Amino acid sequence: MKIAADRLLGFALIGLAAFVAVQAINLEVPFNYEPVGPRAFPLGLAILLAALSLALVFKPGPDGHWPHGALALKLLLVLGLLLVYTMLFTRLGFIPTTFMVVAALAWLFDATWGKALIAGALMAVGSFVLFTEALGIALPTGYWLSAIT
Repeated sequence: MKIAADRLLGFALIGLAAFVAVQAINLEVPFNYEPVGPRAFPLGLAILLAALSLALVFKPGPDGHWPHGALALKLLLVLGLLLVYTMLFTRLGFIPTTFMVVAALAWLFDATWGKALIAGALMAVGSFVLFTEALGIALPTGYWLSAIT
């Protein structure tokens, strides 16, 4: 039963990879990026996803068991936190949203509150600096900050 599920998931992910690749190829920007442009990253991810999905199709894993009990609840909470992150990302901004979600995830997986808050702060500020300064990617500051300035 697990082998069929792995193969089915592999085919579904290949379809997702194809969709992402088509969207990346059709991506039009008003100005020219050199040398790679904005298509390269999503196209590269689509190729990687397709390759890994083929591994699921041709070499499925051994039979396993669904998680139950506390682990299943943790996994559902992770999914919920990621959904909350996507909803609050532009409203609150990158730093506060990332801080809250990383701290909650760290606490969820048994970090103390102190360590969870430190991890959230380091991850939020560190990744913000990495994206904005090193990669030149603009991240949302949130509506609350734009109202102040």
